[in-house]
Amino acid sequence: MEPGRAGWLLLLLLLPALGAAAPGEFDPYRVLGVGRSSSQADIKKAYKRLAREWHPDKNKDPGAEDKFIQISKAYEILSNEEKRANFDRYGDAGESQGFAQQQHRQFHRFHDGFYFDESFFHFPFNSERRDTSDEKYLLHFSHYINEIVPDSFKKPYLIKITSDWCFSCIHIEPVWKEVAQELEALGAGIGVVHAGYERRLAHHLGAHSTPTLLGLINGKTTFFHNAVVRENLRQFVENLLPGNLVEKITDKNYISFLSDWKKDNKPHVLLFDHMPVVPLIYKLTAFAYRDYLSFGYVYVGLRGTEELSSQYNINVYTPTMMIFKEHIDRPADVVQAREMKKQLIDDFLSQNKFLMVARLTSQRLFQELCPVKKSHRQRKHCVVLLTGEGEKFAEAYEAFLTFAVANTKDTLKFVHIYSDRQPEFAHALLMDEEKYRGRPAVVILERRNNAGKIAYKAMEEAWQGSKEDNFILLDLLDQLRTDPSLLSSETVVADLNDELAPMFLVRWFYSTLDYISDCWDSLFHSNWREMMPLLSLLFSALFILFGTVIVQAFSDSSDTRDSPPSGKEETTAKTEKNDASFSKESNSRIPKKGFVEVTELTDINYTSNLVRLRPGHMNVVLILSNSTKTPLLQKFALEVYTFTGSSSLHFSFLSLDKHREWLEYLLEFAQDAAPIPNQYDKHFLERDYTGYVLALNGHKKYFCLFKPHRSGDEGGTLGSCEDYDALQHAEARGKPSCSPGSRSIKNKLHKLSFWMERLLEGSLQRFYIPSWPALD
Repeated sequence: MEPGRAGWLLLLLLLPALGAAAPGEFDPYRVLGVGRSSSQADIKKAYKRLAREWHPDKNKDPGAEDKFIQISKAYEILSNEEKRANFDRYGDAGESQGFAQQQHRQFHRFHDGFYFDESFFHFPFNSERRDTSDEKYLLHFSHYINEIVPDSFKKPYLIKITSDWCFSCIHIEPVWKEVAQELEALGAGIGVVHAGYERRLAHHLGAHSTPTLLGLINGKTTFFHNAVVRENLRQFVENLLPGNLVEKITDKNYISFLSDWKKDNKPHVLLFDHMPVVPLIYKLTAFAYRDYLSFGYVYVGLRGTEELSSQYNINVYTPTMMIFKEHIDRPADVVQAREMKKQLIDDFLSQNKFLMVARLTSQRLFQELCPVKKSHRQRKHCVVLLTGEGEKFAEAYEAFLTFAVANTKDTLKFVHIYSDRQPEFAHALLMDEEKYRGRPAVVILERRNNAGKIAYKAMEEAWQGSKEDNFILLDLLDQLRTDPSLLSSETVVADLNDELAPMFLVRWFYSTLDYISDCWDSLFHSNWREMMPLLSLLFSALFILFGTVIVQAFSDSSDTRDSPPSGKEETTAKTEKNDASFSKESNSRIPKKGFVEVTELTDINYTSNLVRLRPGHMNVVLILSNSTKTPLLQKFALEVYTFTGSSSLHFSFLSLDKHREWLEYLLEFAQDAAPIPNQYDKHFLERDYTGYVLALNGHKKYFCLFKPHRSGDEGGTLGSCEDYDALQHAEARGKPSCSPGSRSIKNKLHKLSFWMERLLEGSLQRFYIPSWPALD
């Protein structure tokens, strides 16, 4: 038998077996306990009931997390009509369109041999078969927002977005596993997002396909667009870091580098190594400690570093790390190791984050060096030298530094401060006494609380650095050890000024550069789905700009031919011109009737007013309750009155008391990065959605969302009836509600007219849903 024919027959024999293995054993109907003919409302109710029961935060059963994942996966399949249909027909709920539908595309040609594409081996890989090495890196939305994003200001993160039904994810898995372990050991963060169970987080990150790799640093994400190989991923993480973290040090610049401690108020770290490029672990360390230390790198194999290596007696064959503080002629601490590990470096640097006598340049530094006492056994005292700048005060400072080096303890910190840069702090401690004016002073203090209260005692005379001053200060510290009541004076100090903060123009310049860089990267790498909101906003702005210019040009030309109108006529003409210019976006902005038709959305008119709404038409629905119906409808009518001239807009209201579940189903598709209440908390049925407005496009199955304006943002004042309970009790007794309470409810719809403007422009965010749920 010919080899080609034998291979063909073998493949034909394997086809039934593969076809039988393709349907997964996972049955979403069985997991949710619903039938195959169940409606979306029934599936939704079953999901919410099971999710509450098996949520890991509520259920302490060891298998609760796996059960919750299965429930979420089942709901993901059955809530999507396309995936549900695929599962009903072929038993395949993946991203493919069914095994049977793709069989005719499996073979491209048959010549001497045969060729098949990857879809032939596209099997569902469920959570039970998922690689367990990713389990410790899995991210959830709240964990990402509350912990990962703040932590990205200390280290960069490499994040992978994957899913169960992703064949390409299997291809990159070996490279990903190797790089993840390597980068984590160096100090980078690793994260994995499962798009099937964390759709909200995947959407927030902008991942519309799997696999997707991205980097996160300083709260900003950057997508990876190259081939998934080890070198590219390492370089990608390295490129996330700022370029000025580590300075190259040679014989020519090491003195100026180490002398900068006076200017930046930081110890300086030098790493001596025989590698021509700065190691990635050192760059990651410099990023993590950039607020406390300055970093330099010395390539000992380079000509021009001989003097530097000889000056500090460096072993050129072993990596050496040195920390320099106030004295640049000798290091304050040294560590040598054949291989610099992250734990070794962290322990070494964490013990040397501050100068021997650091200068208080910000409130954050003051709180770290002089923490509030937690108990009598954990008292922390600070000895503060209040001095001035310049050579006039150099001798007093050197004497204080010498005293600090000889008497530093764990419970005692020595710091200094420039009185002219922190005048409020100096005035609170010295009260502008004449004996301290223009002269250094020493104060021993203890912070009592975070509100600025301190207990202190100042030396009787100004500090000159003499032997007598040293004896007096040493005697005070000895007394303080046995008698804490020595700090007899108390005062409240204001927060310190941030002396090293960059100027506003500098911050604005760097922010502009970051914005331009993001736009440039998005233009060439982001898909059009991500760019559409920006492009829509840009074209809308251009359309309005040029439309206004053209209308103004025609109006100016007509004004030159006509006589100047009176003041009343001029006002009327301007109003007509504004209405004419906006009529290009909607059929007409002039109301065709003197009132607003607002009908209640009920199960009777639900199909005609929403589900079968004609293409191009939208229903603007106000959410209200029985207690807020009258004031909200009045304000709603005022806000939308000028938009009733458009025949494509319909206006309705929905009772929250009757249809809360329908509303919450829609709002789940409008979740964004802002913190929202947990849907499983005990206040599940107490959330106030009154004042929400939804613009529903029934034909295209999407909606836009207006969230109510919070009272007080615009300076609104609430009276005694500001809470809704008081309003409800007042109406129940048949008494009119007080005006401040009604005004606070009406303020919820403040700026609704601006939102309607953006709705007609098409610049609002759209939230798509698979199908309209039933309005029970």
